[in-house]
Amino acid sequence: MAMKLTMILAAASIITILHRTTAIPSETLTNAADTLSNSGYVAMSLTLNLVSDVLLSHYNSATIFTPPDSSFAESGQPSLSLLQVHFSPMVFSLNSIRSLPFGTKIPTVDSDTFLTVTTPASADHVSINNVKIVGSPVFDDGSLIVFGIENFFDPNFTISEPPLSVERLDHCTASFGGDGNFTFHESANVLISRGYSVIASFLNLQLLGFTNQPTLTVFAPSDELMVDYSGRFPDYKSLFHRHVLPCKISWRDLTNVDDGTGFDTYLEGFKIKINRSDGTFKVNEVPITFPDMYYGDSVVIHGIRDILSLPDPVDEVSDGDGDPVHETPAKTSGRELIASAPDRSEF
Repeated sequence: MAMKLTMILAAASIITILHRTTAIPSETLTNAADTLSNSGYVAMSLTLNLVSDVLLSHYNSATIFTPPDSSFAESGQPSLSLLQVHFSPMVFSLNSIRSLPFGTKIPTVDSDTFLTVTTPASADHVSINNVKIVGSPVFDDGSLIVFGIENFFDPNFTISEPPLSVERLDHCTASFGGDGNFTFHESANVLISRGYSVIASFLNLQLLGFTNQPTLTVFAPSDELMVDYSGRFPDYKSLFHRHVLPCKISWRDLTNVDDGTGFDTYLEGFKIKINRSDGTFKVNEVPITFPDMYYGDSVVIHGIRDILSLPDPVDEVSDGDGDPVHETPAKTSGRELIASAPDRSEF
């Protein structure tokens, strides 16, 4: 118990020194452009400086796929519509892309165009739209990842393969009990390296109390989003539980589930609803920004843009005759929830 309390205090101390950001910082874009230029991708470096305000101003994370200078020289200045399919509003690490099976769709900032994973089975390379990714990322700071690719993507690329077979997700139930003898160190370390230290601390605490090795999906807000929960120890359990599903749902699964599909979380009565609109994937109207940040045998973690908020409690008001009328609950943000929550001294 003392160890868990120490870890909670450590998580709280992390929260107190963070600041929230709502878009990719200009410094990050400048650093990415400089790195591209120094790595021999001069054309994309210049292009990023020109189009970042147009293509990335509404996103706080992105993946960029950059062809070499020779492709720019051969094709001439690309159109804005062609550039759009080389920018995804989500962060994909090399490991996460490598884990995606053939035919998986990757959204782009052009909401009508998706890229398609075309990596052959057992291949030692990764390809998208039949264009190979070259080596490791050119730039990676957690919110922005840039990959080199062999040539421009064809925005009209299609495959004739049958749809992916997806594991049924109708057995998504939770089991609780005492502490198990397994750990989440590997997935937690990935979270920490990507700026999700608070959620990593909660995961290591094993607040869910499993009896056996669980299968989990974690929707993880970044550290910057957790600042308003500093010191709210009694709310930590609810905060963590509502971001965790009792089954493993990968990015491939999410791209194939029906729009509006709902899943129970470990917070009793709280559901996560999957929505797709304008090329973005959302959980309870919060965009997914880093799909498959971690993908393991039993745990998959997706980064999200905001905290999943609780609904307001149902208020009872009189209808004039003394009978209570139940009002429809409305959503409230995590910050508003904390501001209005009663002070509880017991943990």
